[in-house]
Amino acid sequence: MFDKKKVKELVLSSLVADAYSLGSHWTYDAKELKNLDIDWNELNDAKALWHKGKKAGDFTHYGDQTLWLYEFLKDKDKFNADEYLEFWADKMSSYAGYIDSSSRATIENMKNSISPSGAFSTDLSIVGRIAPLLLVSNSKEEFLQNIEKFVKCTHNSDEAVRASKFFASLLLEVLDAKTIEESLIALKDKFGVDIQAYIDKGIASKINDTLQTIRNFGPACDIKDGFGGVVHLLSKYDNLKEMLIANAKAGGDSSARAMLASIIFMAQESQNIECIPASWLRLNSFV
Repeated sequence: MFDKKKVKELVLSSLVADAYSLGSHWTYDAKELKNLDIDWNELNDAKALWHKGKKAGDFTHYGDQTLWLYEFLKDKDKFNADEYLEFWADKMSSYAGYIDSSSRATIENMKNSISPSGAFSTDLSIVGRIAPLLLVSNSKEEFLQNIEKFVKCTHNSDEAVRASKFFASLLLEVLDAKTIEESLIALKDKFGVDIQAYIDKGIASKINDTLQTIRNFGPACDIKDGFGGVVHLLSKYDNLKEMLIANAKAGGDSSARAMLASIIFMAQESQNIECIPASWLRLNSFV
């Protein structure tokens, strides 16, 4: 049902956003952010100790796991959560990158035969990894079903499932040639009062400075922190590079916000791979 070329562009945009975010990812201190030895116009080596050894063009653990999902799905017609979890656990067993709390807890649950094995996590990062599931979804309904199965594999919380379904629904609306803002407004009352508040505040903030707005909403990993920041980015910017730079300069969990905002941004009819800086593509291992 979904155009595979467009899906690959969406996946690529999320991976480029993650690779761009690597340089300043998980830097929270405002003074440290301002003085980071990086070129904001290019991809950079990781500066945070959690990504020690990662070089320009590499992914954070978010991007790595997104690429794993894409690899798992590319020769399949359906999404099987149990098979994916086995594939994911095998990858994690030899993974040299950062293993976050949701991954650690999921691995521990699997070792102890706890079912469902997905960790209780409300991290926003899982939502930015959903684009590959379009490859094995033959309808909008199946896409949303696959989203829930996938998210629960490692982030088994109501907050993560609802946020993922909201942004998946937003992605579908924008792929249907609706504008981002009209889609946000049309969907905002369908996923709970907390999500409605994130959307209202995010849209209202589009006239404000991005760094201060994301700081006010919260730069950390949780959905309650990052959701409004993503809406702000999507409401304020019509240039992908400018959006990603402003987001990265705000610090914190910049990759989670960037990946999610980028797939929605790239879903617009007017956007394609040409909006991604060529030098960012040359260093990306997915191209």
